[in-house]
Amino acid sequence: MNTAGPLQHRARKRFGQNFLHDPRVIARIIDAIDPHPGQTIVEIGPGQAALTRALVERAGHVTALEIDRDLASWLRNEFTPQQLTLIEADALKFDWSDLPGSLRLVGNLPYNISSPLLFSLAPIAERVLDQHFMLQKEVVDRMVAGPGSRTYGRLSAMLQFRYRLTKLFDVPRGAFSPPPQVTSSIVRMRPLPIAELPLIDPAIYGRVVATAFGQRRKTLRNALATLMGAEDITRAGVDPQARAEVLSVADFVRLSDAYIRARPAPVTDATG
Repeated sequence: MNTAGPLQHRARKRFGQNFLHDPRVIARIIDAIDPHPGQTIVEIGPGQAALTRALVERAGHVTALEIDRDLASWLRNEFTPQQLTLIEADALKFDWSDLPGSLRLVGNLPYNISSPLLFSLAPIAERVLDQHFMLQKEVVDRMVAGPGSRTYGRLSAMLQFRYRLTKLFDVPRGAFSPPPQVTSSIVRMRPLPIAELPLIDPAIYGRVVATAFGQRRKTLRNALATLMGAEDITRAGVDPQARAEVLSVADFVRLSDAYIRARPAPVTDATG
């Protein structure tokens, strides 16, 4: 096999590339994922195939999205079509409906697009079994943080609305080439069953959460003033003097319902 490709490939900052190379870390990640033949495993950003090889060994076949043309060309030479289905695409723009349901998503996500990519995957959560991602430790800590903690914020409230999140373990900088400036962490994301999801429009929930955290130093009375009044917040069972970082997902769901009730009814044309 041609192994010169990765060795000569210079990590590209615009793609946020840091290539995993530590075999002990790779083995630990694969054990956490526990891939099996017959599963639809999709790797986002296979890079130099550190995880890809191990995934193929355990599952037999992997589908991968790679944005870097040079790496995509190298990957096609490294794996047979029976081992790897390679899609040369930007994961942020990819149409996930092109793949079958019951997806298992895996990836060492570039730090510069991690939050937008996580948000972009939420609409397809009902087609996903689980997601195992390597992200900046600070991002994972924010994802799993509880209300009232220093790291709890919009990312926490948005993702916990749709997923059950578990931080698995940290990955040291030396496990990568080139070493990133920060420590990484592995997170497991399991979509909540449809029956357990709040009966609220995710777009409305997202608007309320974003507005509340948009001015997080302000009380909800002031931060949400453009959406609802203090009396609406109170009727939702939330203290208008509280700040966004102390609210749970359930609190934000009730505020979302209050926002719907507070909106003026659409004007209809009586003349028909």
